[in-house]
Parts: sequence; C-alpha cells; structure tokens
Amino acid sequence: MANDPRAALDRLIAAFEAHYDAVSAARDSDAPAVVAAANTLMDAFDTYDDALFTGFGVDTPFDIYTDDEDEDDDLEFEDEDDEEYEEA
Repeated sequence: MANDPRAALDRLIAAFEAHYDAVSAARDSDAPAVVAAANTLMDAFDTYDDALFTGFGVDTPFDIYTDDEDEDDDLEFEDEDDEEYEEA
C-alpha cells in the first residue's frame, strides 16, 4: 500500500507535536514558525484522512471547513437572525 495509514498517523501525531512546540514558543498565530507548522499539520491531516479512507474505507469523524465556507456560514447565520428579528 503506497499510502500506509499507520505511517500517515505517525506523521500526523508528529505534526501536532511540532505545531504545539511552535505555538508554545511563539505565542503568535502569525509567527512564521506557527504558520509553517499549521500548514504541515493540515497537509498531514489530509494525508492521514486519505490513507485511512483508501486503506479501510473509513472517514475521520471531522468536518473540515475553509475560510470561505466559514464566512458563508457567518452570513447565513446573520441572515437567519435578521429574519427572526423582523418577524417579532
């Protein structure tokens, strides 16, 4: 299997640890080390998620959203609040 789920999990755990180390040292979400560690963590998660599904046909139990989707959700929530306010 080219994409071994166990190896991908090991890389994901290492990426979590590296992210923690970067955050605890910098304490700034915009610090270059934190940004790099976050990108590595996202890539490691994607690789693990793909390896898990490819190897076992199972997805991780997480929903991943992009920044664009978060903004869309915020706008939808605001629209719903406006409608409820107008009905009252």
